[in-house]
Amino acid sequence: MNTFKTLGILAGISMLTACSEPKKETTILVTNQLDKERTFETVSLTKDFLKVNDLTGLGVRELKTGTLLVTQSVDTDGDGTMDELLFQPTIAPNSEQKYEIVPIDKDAQPTAPEYCYSRFVPERTDDYTWENNRVAFRVYGPTAQKMIEDKIPGGTLSSGVDAWLKKVEYPIINKWYKETLDGTGNYHEDTGEGLDDFHVGVSRGVGGMAVRQDTVYHLSKNYTGWRTITTGPIRTSFYLEYENWDAGGKLIKESKIISLDLGSNFSKFDVSLEGSNEVSAGLTLHEKDGEVTANTDKGWVSYWQPHGDSELGTAIVAAKSTFIGFEKYDTETKDLSNAYAHLKVKNNKTVYYAGFGWKESGQFGSQQEWEAYLDEFSTKINNPLVVTLTP
Repeated sequence: MNTFKTLGILAGISMLTACSEPKKETTILVTNQLDKERTFETVSLTKDFLKVNDLTGLGVRELKTGTLLVTQSVDTDGDGTMDELLFQPTIAPNSEQKYEIVPIDKDAQPTAPEYCYSRFVPERTDDYTWENNRVAFRVYGPTAQKMIEDKIPGGTLSSGVDAWLKKVEYPIINKWYKETLDGTGNYHEDTGEGLDDFHVGVSRGVGGMAVRQDTVYHLSKNYTGWRTITTGPIRTSFYLEYENWDAGGKLIKESKIISLDLGSNFSKFDVSLEGSNEVSAGLTLHEKDGEVTANTDKGWVSYWQPHGDSELGTAIVAAKSTFIGFEKYDTETKDLSNAYAHLKVKNNKTVYYAGFGWKESGQFGSQQEWEAYLDEFSTKINNPLVVTLTP
């Protein structure tokens, strides 16, 4: 089993009012309140929190050692100004660490491989695909939907989330598409890097949404608009929007920001939704030969299944304040059997995490290891790193 650590989780940070440029001695304190070491968790420092107008040219230095950390600046709204500064600290159990926010020349900034990547893929209809050093996913766009509606071969009508089963750290998206399209390879066959043999159809795949009305689950169609927000060494994120859709008489308005951080098996779904105070995020049950398990106290539902010559775990995780319950929905209709996590929508917002672990990748050797990862992931999102400004 590979010795990967977890996770990529956005630390909760209160917002302050932007006003002035930072001084060299601006210092933050990051506190770990758990009895576990924290690594591969992303701290996001906003320009409002740091009281600056732009984060361009700023770096993060560990105060104790003077070490500069790898960072990533993000323009969240596309206006050309950097709004967030990301970094991943290492914090010992039940401890705290101070960091300085310092001006830094580009040449002095530490670099790292840009494993967190996503893009629109017009050469393969209109997929949107994303990955990090552990997992990869894709969703389907309006052209793929129209091809189905016009009875043109090769389309896809689904708002489900596909899983690309990679077993290498380095990026594979561009390589796999190129080889498949130019005939030099095929991403449906494993030549050592992994493959796409995860069937989605109209199922929810790994984290697609539905709205339940009585006993019926209603589904949106393909995304209609997209915008890449960021790619880099720490995070990739992007925006998707959907045409308004009907859920048993309810008009649903839906958009979302999906992000995937270095070291995590889970994409974060930050959903804006009008028309329902509850949604369900699903996991396809495929051949129904696996096991649905859940921990309602921890806020997760999982499906562990045989997959080819290996095994595969998929899961939905949400904060305990968001997770309502779960259901194994079994029907004879093809691809509509899913394990669902029921989630609260508050002020037209909900947040959940969806991801997978493939035994063949070496990341998880058994269902028990996968579920232990889910417990730990849940503990961390319910107890985020605490970040404060210090005098």
